[in-house]
Amino acid sequence: MKILYHHRVASRDGQFVHIEAIIDALRQQGHEVIIVAPTISDATEFGDDGGWMSRLRHALPGFVSELLELGYSFYDFVKLVQVIRKHRPDAVYERYNLFLPSGVWAKQLFKLPLILEVNSPLYKERAAYGGIHLPMLAKWSELYAWRNADHILPVTHVLADYLYQAGVRKSDVTVLANGIDASQFNVITHYDRLPDLTGKTVIGFVGFCREWHRLDLVVETIAEMRNPNLVLLIVGIGSVLDELQQKARELHIDQQLCIAGLVSREEMPEWLAQIDIALQPAVTPWCSPLKLIEYLATGKAVVAPDSPNIRELLTHESNALLFEEGNNQQMLAAIKRLVFEPDLKADVQQQAVETIENRQLTWHQNAAKIVLRFQQLLRDKRHAIQDVVVKSN
Repeated sequence: MKILYHHRVASRDGQFVHIEAIIDALRQQGHEVIIVAPTISDATEFGDDGGWMSRLRHALPGFVSELLELGYSFYDFVKLVQVIRKHRPDAVYERYNLFLPSGVWAKQLFKLPLILEVNSPLYKERAAYGGIHLPMLAKWSELYAWRNADHILPVTHVLADYLYQAGVRKSDVTVLANGIDASQFNVITHYDRLPDLTGKTVIGFVGFCREWHRLDLVVETIAEMRNPNLVLLIVGIGSVLDELQQKARELHIDQQLCIAGLVSREEMPEWLAQIDIALQPAVTPWCSPLKLIEYLATGKAVVAPDSPNIRELLTHESNALLFEEGNNQQMLAAIKRLVFEPDLKADVQQQAVETIENRQLTWHQNAAKIVLRFQQLLRDKRHAIQDVVVKSN
């Protein structure tokens, strides 16, 4: 197939990992992918927030920034029209964003099937953090995109419920969780342990560290356990890292705290290989955490909150240990169990790896499902045209 991939992401972060992974998987399967997106995406490094465009938007009054977002859609629509006329794609795949009706406009103008990938209810998410200044316009843009797509791919069943509440038919929705590149994230590729971590039991956290992750309690727990072979490895950055290092020094376990900082995507598998017990201390209620799936693929014993979206992938005392959301003592107790019960840890790690195959959590499988859905939409379109011809005769 020839697929037009449309998005408005201008940062190289977890969003862009998903975008590049799907594009690469589609191309590896022999499909041609044409991209319509902000060119700034090609100029930034991993972890960048979007460069000068992001800084400009934050410097402007909120309502002006949102009008610029909507204004971009008119420019974007012209780009879509030009690209569609030039390349004649079979279908459009779009990563949903607020104030972005241009994909629907192009789909309607050229009568192309449109699949919309939805990773969060952005109106609700941005409103919760004070990021909506034109609420009626923002809500309209969300409902317009959701209700006019031919099919929608939310990343969790929790997120799918938001679509149903917005009037989207269940038959027009397929839940498609995030995935991994099995050639990068697996338990087959061997990586040596770093010298400082050799022979250690490593508790790991990957991502941006925030106060509510309560890694300070993990540091205190390590100190209480008086086990010099227990290490907390943090792969990421965050505002609380200085405080964690200070606490480790005060508790005389500064040698048991290792901070790798921000690492490239290419380096991530090697860093994950250093970890035995992987932490997902908190989670957005509708998301499909990318790092969680990477934990599973690389055989980590995962400790995660017992929230509905997490339960879509994890089962307590099977492929993870779950704790009541916000219950830090349960989280710490789960960590201790995995440290003190090596047989339990090994069993959880084995079942974590099996989850990837059992749930088909790879980008390659996701891409194949996307193509199958497009093929169904195109068949339905042909049948509808045939029905009209028959009736007209």
